[in-house]
Amino acid sequence: MDAVLEREDLAQRLEAASLTGMTMAVWADVQPNKAAVVDPDGTSRSFAEVNANANRLVRVLRQAGLKAGDAVALVMSNRHEFLEIQSATLRAGFRITPVNFHLTVDEIAYILNDCEAQAVFVEARIAAGATAAGQAPGLKIKLAVGGDIDGFLNYDAALAGVDPSNIDDPVLGNQMLYTSGTTGRPKGVFRSAPVVTPQAMFALRGYDAASVQLCAGPAYHAAPLAFDVRTAMGAGATLVFLDKWDSEHTLRAIAQHRVSHMHLVPIMFQRLLALPPAAKARHDISTVKYIIHGAAPCPPEVKHAMIEWFGPVLSEYYAGSEGGAGFMINSEEWLKKPGSVGKKPELLGSKILDEQGNELPPNVSGTIYHQLPPGGGFTYYKDEKKTQASRVGDYFTMGDMGYFDEDGYLFLTGRSAETIISGGVNIYPQEIDNELIKHDAVADSSTVGVPHDEWGEQVKAVILLKPGYEPSDLLANEILAFARDSLPSFKVPRSLDFVTSLPRSEAGKIQRGKVRAPYWEGRARQI
Repeated sequence: MDAVLEREDLAQRLEAASLTGMTMAVWADVQPNKAAVVDPDGTSRSFAEVNANANRLVRVLRQAGLKAGDAVALVMSNRHEFLEIQSATLRAGFRITPVNFHLTVDEIAYILNDCEAQAVFVEARIAAGATAAGQAPGLKIKLAVGGDIDGFLNYDAALAGVDPSNIDDPVLGNQMLYTSGTTGRPKGVFRSAPVVTPQAMFALRGYDAASVQLCAGPAYHAAPLAFDVRTAMGAGATLVFLDKWDSEHTLRAIAQHRVSHMHLVPIMFQRLLALPPAAKARHDISTVKYIIHGAAPCPPEVKHAMIEWFGPVLSEYYAGSEGGAGFMINSEEWLKKPGSVGKKPELLGSKILDEQGNELPPNVSGTIYHQLPPGGGFTYYKDEKKTQASRVGDYFTMGDMGYFDEDGYLFLTGRSAETIISGGVNIYPQEIDNELIKHDAVADSSTVGVPHDEWGEQVKAVILLKPGYEPSDLLANEILAFARDSLPSFKVPRSLDFVTSLPRSEAGKIQRGKVRAPYWEGRARQI
């Protein structure tokens, strides 16, 4: 009975702390010596250490003149300071913007200025971040992480000697992530009110005192930030950071740290599945009880294979930086509806519209629109035109295409910007890739539209082969014949090219624009 009361008391403390950004402080009190974060090099920081540095950071930033509502940016890889900075901003009312450190100097500087950052944290080895900070005149303080940078305060030195005790005036912080749009500059997704995850959600996903969260993707991206970093903080789980993807190293990390939870994307599934059987057998994955995935459509064959290997522990979501209606589907339900990302939610609705704004019937693909929550949800920061362009009434779109089946389950078919229009007919490339990936020789596929004088566009498959297969006309014809067996004739690629690599974003999304660009060089693509 005492144990039950203790659990209830802890849940209440955590729920209250989540409203002021002090969840990490509660965990530091309850389990001070437990590892809160494990760096890629194997070193760790306890909950007490992370919490103490979060308090120090708040005092350092306030001393520099920052106040609640001000923006803080960070340009760094997966490392323990990321967790400390996130924890500090959450309790001080700051608005945090993690920046993709792979961007150019100009792109990073644009985000620093656009988000109105007054403080920036830059990892010493990311030269573009330091240079970009020099182009952001609004910064009041610059801190270097993992080494020294000219003109920056050293992170460890700045915190040394600062009071580590919990601040007594916490204010819940916010975040503003930037979209990886296909055209123009990225836009900040701004919400006036922070999103708070109920503590009950962690229990529903099986988190307990032994849970270990693996972060295999970049923490600056929306999904790893939400499902790995922020979730580990809320659930009191140890967060294990990887700094780059390596399939067998990921399995090794799962076994070594007894990982129970992780967020992955479909291309990671494909690369794990491509490992030799001996490599898969070497590592114990029995501790894994929850894998959440999304960010990109998952070919059904790939997901079937993952469920067969890991068990029915996969849950798929569909949302974006802007939010969404909250589609989610577990393995058992997905096996009954292969390829779906979940059933239409009851609280906030979604609908499929054609180009004229008419709602489409079941099994007809169109643009997916999600209902905005009361109060309007989000805006694109400083871009009312883009905000309004994404909306129809109190619904908004992220540009994704799909359809509901007769039972209300959503199936994705691609993005509107990727739609191939051949002879006036819309063709959704993801549907084609989902079939091509089933061929034994195909490691990855990106179907695109290429110029055609009569039809406007023609369907082309761009294929990455698995090791052991060599490009040839014979193999190309075999793959195209395979497609003809499973696709209607108008969707079958009319030609096929082999490549040695296919570009994907850090979120795992195929970058069709880059694949398509060489075929359209010197020509204007009409959409």
